[in-house]
Amino acid sequence: MTIPNPSLVEDASRRGSTAERALPQHPTSWMGVISLSVGVFALVTAEFLPASLLSRIAGDLGVTEGVAGQSVSVTAIVAAVAGLTVPVLLSRVDRRHLMIVLSVVAVLSNVLVALAPSYPVLLLARVLLGITIGGFWSLAISMTARLVPASKLGLGLTIVNVGVSLATVAAVPLGTLLGELWGWRAVFLLAAAVGVVAIVMQFVALPSVRSAGSDGFRPLFQTLRSRLILLCLTAMALMGAGHFAGFTYIRPAATEIGGLSPDQLALMLLVYGVGIVAGNLVAGPLADRQLRVAAFVFPLVLGAAMISFALLQGSAVLLFVAVALWGAGFGALPTVISTWLARAEPEKLESVGGLQTAAFQVAIALGALIGGFLVDGAGVQTALIVGGAAAFAGSVVIVLVKPRPLA
Repeated sequence: MTIPNPSLVEDASRRGSTAERALPQHPTSWMGVISLSVGVFALVTAEFLPASLLSRIAGDLGVTEGVAGQSVSVTAIVAAVAGLTVPVLLSRVDRRHLMIVLSVVAVLSNVLVALAPSYPVLLLARVLLGITIGGFWSLAISMTARLVPASKLGLGLTIVNVGVSLATVAAVPLGTLLGELWGWRAVFLLAAAVGVVAIVMQFVALPSVRSAGSDGFRPLFQTLRSRLILLCLTAMALMGAGHFAGFTYIRPAATEIGGLSPDQLALMLLVYGVGIVAGNLVAGPLADRQLRVAAFVFPLVLGAAMISFALLQGSAVLLFVAVALWGAGFGALPTVISTWLARAEPEKLESVGGLQTAAFQVAIALGALIGGFLVDGAGVQTALIVGGAAAFAGSVVIVLVKPRPLA
């Protein structure tokens, strides 16, 4: 993440040209990008479904809710490892075929969860999902960069991340509602059906995309030696961990700070979801035109909204405004960070995608862990303030990093 000295927009444009030279050329395919978005929606929905079905899963399989919740942690850990290894181990496989195969594995994972006779079987199924999430996400940046013009990379990533936004909004409330109506196993079968739709769309819309080739893990290690990339990932980790340190505990925060009723809490989460979608939709076009502004402003909005939420008491209206801005700030980050990382290392997009996937999954785990310690030791208000400060710190890292010379 850079602050160029002339202008970041000029640098971004020149980096885009480098990316066009570095990657094999493919015809523009916006339908291919949409098919990736549907795939992402299916994956993220499956990843977070257990959060809304823990009690039912635990009771059915004879484990505690805490143990059942580890199915989410296992998925995140495996995804972090898979994000780094899948592109390398399958470096010569046509990326179209690989994305479809990964989506098939995700469908099998959901079916296996739905049929799981025991908790170990469910964990095995979640390991398969983690492999899929890590591999799919690590390739999403490079696939999008090859399917859209370089000048529209931000817009392309916005479309892909719409799948994340919608899944974030829909997974937990829909999982809860449908779990009550149909049972938790049927919900996972429905998630499998969504995955089948994604497979069909990818089969129809994704063009053949040749791998750029690989020298094993060497490109990954070379990318890690880039001070720019390390600082970009550090900034992203600060923002992501800060967000999850607070959002993981948004329910007790809304009750303790705002005194919201269950109905008001449901409405607040809906407002948050709308904010996520809105932030993502704005982020892509702005990143294509003013990447520096987007990368600086959205983390500031995220941090300010979290701290405001922590300090506001007695006004439900102001809490709703704060949570809408919180959603907008966080919803924009995946698109903005992906665009900036792609501009930073246009010749190593698969390595960049793997590192981003791994760093974000680690940020989820660390944020929830640190937030838990803060909530237990100092209260949920402190967790929100520390999380907001971490997002501010990530924004500062972005604007202070000097770019390396362009190729």
